[in-house]
Amino acid sequence: MARQANTLFLEEWLRTSSGSIINTSADQSSLPSARAIIQAWSELRDCHQHQSFEPHHFQALKILLDARASLHVADPQAKLLVSILSSTNLVIPHEAYPLLFRLLYIWVRKSFRPSSALIDLAVETLSHLLATELGSKKSPEFFSEGVLLLGAFSFVPSVSESSKTVCLELLCRLLEDEYRMVSQFGGLIPDVLAGIGYALCSSVIVFYARTLNALLGIWGKEDGPPGSVSHGLMILHLVEWAMSSFIKSHSQDKLQIFAKETLGTSKKDHVPFAVVMAAAGVLRALNRSAPSRQGLQILSSIRISAENRIESVAQCFISKSRDFENSGGDYATSLLLQCISLAVARSGSVSSQPALLLSLASALLTEIFPLRRLYARILESTHGSSGGLEPGKIKEHLSSVTFREAGAISSVFCNQYISVDDENKMIVENMIWRFCQELYSGHRKVAFLLHGKADELLEDVEKIAESAFLMVVVFALAVTKQRLNSKFSTESQMETSVLILVSFSCLEYFRRMRLSEYMDTIRGVVVSAQENETACISFVESMPTYGDLTNPQEFQQKVDYIWFKDEVQTARILFYLRVIPTCIERLPGSVFSRVVAPTMFLYMGHPNGKVARASHSLFAAFISSGKDSNENERSLLKEQLVFFYMQRSLAGFPGITPFEGMASGVAALVRNLPAGSPATFYCIHSLVEKASKLCTDIATQKPEMWKNWEGESEPCKKILELLLRLISLVDIQVLPDLMKLLAKLFVELPKEGQNVVLNKLYAQVAESDDVTRKPALVSWLQSVSYLCYQSTSGSAPLKGTGGEGSLASSLRDPSNWDGINARL
Repeated sequence: MARQANTLFLEEWLRTSSGSIINTSADQSSLPSARAIIQAWSELRDCHQHQSFEPHHFQALKILLDARASLHVADPQAKLLVSILSSTNLVIPHEAYPLLFRLLYIWVRKSFRPSSALIDLAVETLSHLLATELGSKKSPEFFSEGVLLLGAFSFVPSVSESSKTVCLELLCRLLEDEYRMVSQFGGLIPDVLAGIGYALCSSVIVFYARTLNALLGIWGKEDGPPGSVSHGLMILHLVEWAMSSFIKSHSQDKLQIFAKETLGTSKKDHVPFAVVMAAAGVLRALNRSAPSRQGLQILSSIRISAENRIESVAQCFISKSRDFENSGGDYATSLLLQCISLAVARSGSVSSQPALLLSLASALLTEIFPLRRLYARILESTHGSSGGLEPGKIKEHLSSVTFREAGAISSVFCNQYISVDDENKMIVENMIWRFCQELYSGHRKVAFLLHGKADELLEDVEKIAESAFLMVVVFALAVTKQRLNSKFSTESQMETSVLILVSFSCLEYFRRMRLSEYMDTIRGVVVSAQENETACISFVESMPTYGDLTNPQEFQQKVDYIWFKDEVQTARILFYLRVIPTCIERLPGSVFSRVVAPTMFLYMGHPNGKVARASHSLFAAFISSGKDSNENERSLLKEQLVFFYMQRSLAGFPGITPFEGMASGVAALVRNLPAGSPATFYCIHSLVEKASKLCTDIATQKPEMWKNWEGESEPCKKILELLLRLISLVDIQVLPDLMKLLAKLFVELPKEGQNVVLNKLYAQVAESDDVTRKPALVSWLQSVSYLCYQSTSGSAPLKGTGGEGSLASSLRDPSNWDGINARL
């Protein structure tokens, strides 16, 4: 892995792989020039020659390191550096030692074949400095650069075994005795880990176990580095790098020692998160390597040991945790869960284990999507601002590695779910469904509290929730594929379908994009549920009640709560309004009346047109639905609902009620109610009354409206068009009453309005092929034309001989009736 992964400097690759480095590419204009580099080396030669270290010599070291990306240190220059370090007459400042160590490190890593004799001399000098000067020059940089350089020396193939042994022994002693130096300096951890990585790949294996113990145990020591996700990822990729080197070089001794010391029996000094990441690094290396036939057996054994090691750590967590579903808060637990999830996501295919599945579920619900914890902290505030929660912490989480890899972790989580036993599947399913309910409840409160007061904080929280929604969708699709088949009883399939639908309703607010997985899941569960009356009733009864919608208990202290401003709740109800029509045939009328109708009528008055239209569509679906077991009960309910429907719809028109929604509802009721239904009569009377009022209002306000019928969208015209369409839709028993009401309405219109309406009516009757009602309509049209002619006969005749005006005039003139009748 070293050269092919661009790991010339292992510590830089570890920083990049762990996501702890942003962009180190410096501006070319700020890099030292070749002249400056030559001058810096010249000043260092002067330093050694005159045995005096001045401030400008320190500046020369900094210039060289600023050019490290392109800097090449040759053997003569390395010899100069070693001479400076070994000089007893030079008084070198403490801060210069790490720079000198780093230049030697660049030399040994970039040189194709560094001088063995010079390395032996450098090792002798370095060991003397670290043994005698570390106490007086004790600093984190001195320690980390020393460990890095010792590891790099031990990694050079041409170095003598005695020098390698000296380096490794000193490195292990430093790690065991001086580890506290880097506890508070996390930026130096990659250098220390890189030194360990080089040491692990050294040809001398006598210190191999001690080096491994330092790698896995330094995090648990008193005053040692606390460990982090970034450090865990460095361990993962460090082990991957080392294992790939072992496999490539066929170092079976190192493979066996590593398996024994790391993947074998649990050691109390080894910290769980480090062990998990090391095992994941092993799996990652194995997945990326092509073993020889001879090494296949040992590598297969190591793979099994690595998977078992991760599973045993997960099992230990599950057995110790009383409530692993809400295990957040403790730093060590949080770190372990994040590392388990990243380890499994980055190591490739891992055998399914119940403990691993439960750990992944806990990590997703508490660490990757810590929404319940965030909601609790936000709600502790009293003024609706960020309170005790720092917005920067949420932004930090959004940019964290675990959150960025939530998709990969969710995918592994679903793969684990597929292969475990039914009992553990059920446990995880219930965890996810409860999470959805709590997410809905918590976000409603938080959105109400923060909206308009801390919008940026709310926006960041919703980014986490949106990702949680995607995880739930992917998981729900996996559940449908596992549960909705003939292996499970009908009752079990129905229960699963309802639970998924209810969970999706809770997260509908966070659905901001079209997902094929979402649509596939919805189709699967709806098809499963819509044929079962019990499932339909269960789903419908899960909808919040009218009282909960308009006066929720959690908002009773908030006197300014307005139901239609609750966007989270509105999104959930919109989900129900869209899904219920798919199972309306199986829904008893009594349940619709008790549960659905109050909410449906409430949301017909919602200012969001999309929501209001969905309510009208639901009404149309119920009116058009089949018969109940008790035919009279459903028919009576339909007629009763029409009265409320017309009152609710027309009260909000124009304004809130969308015309398209109301038109679909009216069309459904006139088509599906029994012939001569009182509800139908009430419907047309209400529409005509509304049309008359609207036309009267605009007669004085916008008299010119009638001149441009097609270009206007006035409510009056929309109602009139609907009434004209109803002439062809209402049953024969209602038609006479409708004709009578329309005739009266038309006569009251101004002359321009009569012209427009009669022309449209003429075209509609002429195109009709309804042999039953057309004769009556022809006669009625002649009568209406005559009445309109009589009502305006005292007015001046219309100008022009063609177009709508002339047609309307011919309709009104009784002398033209024979010709009109023939044309109709």
